[in-house]
Amino acid sequence: MNVIMFLAGLALLVIGANALVRGSSKLALSFGISPLVVGLTIVAFGTSAPEVAVSVGAVLDGKTDIAIGNVVGSNIFNVLFILGVSALIAPLVVNIQLIRQEVPIMLGASLLLLAFTLDGNLAFLEGGLLMALLVAYTVFLVVQSRRETQAAKDEFAEAVQPAQSGSWDSHWAAQLGLIVAGLAALVFGSDYLVQASVNFAKAMGVSDLVIGLTIVAAGTSMPEVATSISAALKGERDIAVGNVVGSNTFNILGCLGLSGLVSGDLGLAVAPSLLVFDMWVMLAVALACLPVFMTGREIARWEGGVFLAYYAAYVTYLIMAAQQHDALRAFSGLMLGFVVPLTLVTLVVVFIRRPAARDKG
Repeated sequence: MNVIMFLAGLALLVIGANALVRGSSKLALSFGISPLVVGLTIVAFGTSAPEVAVSVGAVLDGKTDIAIGNVVGSNIFNVLFILGVSALIAPLVVNIQLIRQEVPIMLGASLLLLAFTLDGNLAFLEGGLLMALLVAYTVFLVVQSRRETQAAKDEFAEAVQPAQSGSWDSHWAAQLGLIVAGLAALVFGSDYLVQASVNFAKAMGVSDLVIGLTIVAAGTSMPEVATSISAALKGERDIAVGNVVGSNTFNILGCLGLSGLVSGDLGLAVAPSLLVFDMWVMLAVALACLPVFMTGREIARWEGGVFLAYYAAYVTYLIMAAQQHDALRAFSGLMLGFVVPLTLVTLVVVFIRRPAARDKG
């Protein structure tokens, strides 16, 4: 029964996000807003709607571990799993703007979240500040979009199409209906997913936090999975990367910002294990984007394989730690003493060699 409830909740989240994006984007286009602005705001934020619904719903249900674990786990999943799989399909092109602007903003948001939660709590005012930064970031993107090249505008115009005259969703009433239906599906879907996740945690003997970091995080990231993999298959490889980076920034500023506001005066309690381990993994993953993205401005297949391997190692560690497995100490020693240093050395060598190769060419 819990599996059925979880799958039903996940399906409602995906359907709700798609309906919300479709209705709101077409309504915005009908009011004369450009496809580029719609793509940078409504479509980009719409893929994170499941994370928002689940995190806010979890806070209202008093399950703050799921709310925070969902965001932290989703950000780790987005980079290591989604970019890993997408890069295995085709090496991913990284736009120079991502390296110079979007990744540093994602890093800044991650550092700010860590600073806010070091005292074990995300306060109401801190949540408000995160939301204010999201508004400022959105306004900045809209203003910046006016200077975008025609090629970028054409790319968004192709991806974000207005409703055709005579089609069922061409009228504003149908578009509003899609928005309302999408919001309703997100509310019900998040409730089902949270309840099923709590039941899973009890049945498996693990904490709500572990479930939030793994099953819930992966489930709410399904729109990002579909968007990035579809973009990689179509050859739109820069969209695959931009979708992940933008989603991670929105998860921190939007999901946890709104969750902090909903929590009221008490704020969101942050589990000690998050501060000791998972928050630092999220920050390390964000930091790893810079050298990987800068080596030739692409994510090669082998780098995608490394990302996937690290995600498998991360989940393995969480499960072993939750069960206090006898091999946990040996596994941790292997990762810290051999695998991580080897990866860092490899990245440094590649970082040095690729610019030299370009200079020779």
